[in-house]
Amino acid sequence: MRNRTRRVVVTGMGAMTPLGNSVEEFWGALVNGRSGIGPITQCDASDFPCRIAGEVKDFDAGQYMSTREARRMARFSQLAVASAATAIEDARLDLSAVDAERFGVVMGNGNGGFPTTEDNARIMVERGAMRVSPFFIPMILPNMAAANVSRIFGIKGYTSTIITACAAGTQAIGEGADVIRRGAADVVLAGGCEAGISRLGLGGFNVIKALTQQNEQPEKASRPFDAKRDGFVPAEGAALLVLESLEHARRRGANILTEALGQGVSSDAFHAVQPDEDGSGAARAVRWALQDSGTDVFEIDYINAHGTSTPKNDRAETLALKKVFGERAYKIPISSTKSMIGHALGGAGSLEAVASVATITNNEIHPTINYENPDPECDLDYVPGPPRRQRVDTVLSNSFGFGGQNACIVFRRFEE
Repeated sequence: MRNRTRRVVVTGMGAMTPLGNSVEEFWGALVNGRSGIGPITQCDASDFPCRIAGEVKDFDAGQYMSTREARRMARFSQLAVASAATAIEDARLDLSAVDAERFGVVMGNGNGGFPTTEDNARIMVERGAMRVSPFFIPMILPNMAAANVSRIFGIKGYTSTIITACAAGTQAIGEGADVIRRGAADVVLAGGCEAGISRLGLGGFNVIKALTQQNEQPEKASRPFDAKRDGFVPAEGAALLVLESLEHARRRGANILTEALGQGVSSDAFHAVQPDEDGSGAARAVRWALQDSGTDVFEIDYINAHGTSTPKNDRAETLALKKVFGERAYKIPISSTKSMIGHALGGAGSLEAVASVATITNNEIHPTINYENPDPECDLDYVPGPPRRQRVDTVLSNSFGFGGQNACIVFRRFEE
């Protein structure tokens, strides 16, 4: 069970997404059911079965850091630093007034810099290994997003990188909250990032047939829980939450958005890339998140699903929710953010955390777009129509990754 003596609150958010480079743009597009998926522009994907992605558009790293710094970072780090800058601004956090040794960073990341790895491998083959960039290693290491955020903003406290594939962003937020609960920090920037759109990354996912082949209408290709789903849409993005102990937030008069209650983390121990067929592994993570947060199944008002649009994952997640919630599973609204942005892998859970917090603060549930053909095995309330206005106090957000690594987190409306 979590330490109930130290409460953790969310006081700011920043996001770089396929639907806009601010939380406001992102949320506005989600509630209006707008897709951010389109033809791939970052590399030549013409010979791949999947030629579409959710790309972060109009991103200028120089708006958030010096051009010199940006040149020495892979894109996943750039997106993380940009998200950190906007989250700090959103939280109105005066860095000069925060004890740097009590300020931490916990970042989720899937694979580091696929595009940079591909570029330098090509240089090695064509021109020799001694011609690769001197910044190659510090650019591609998965921990460098957290390291760069820490360095640029002078954050000297607890720092960690969670590398649990598609569960990483969610688990990082849960771990960041736990760092505060156990007294190791007062403030933590927590979230995830991913920017792997490249021929190397796309080739790897295409060859295992994980991606959609519905290229003709990109905005229709991500179809979570729909009977005609055929694979996920690759995506990129980053999001960070400013987590604070309630005491620290109160002392500085922060605007509290919501409370981070608890998390559950589990392993399927089943398959390298496929989910546990009966949803047992995911169900354990959901159940443990409820236990850790002290939340009853009847208190969950909304679930932000992992909802990848792959045949096996969506079925397994539906089974997992039925295992935990029983008949109540049919009464809880569920939606998939990935229906509009695709799957940002290590960054996905953090983007969905932003959506979860916004659901509470706005009392509005965004739809799952493209749910048009009911699947008898996916028969819950996936909010297929327009956005739904209703009071939402408590949200469960799910993330389930390759290797059967699962993470779930619970947010609740803040009350004194």
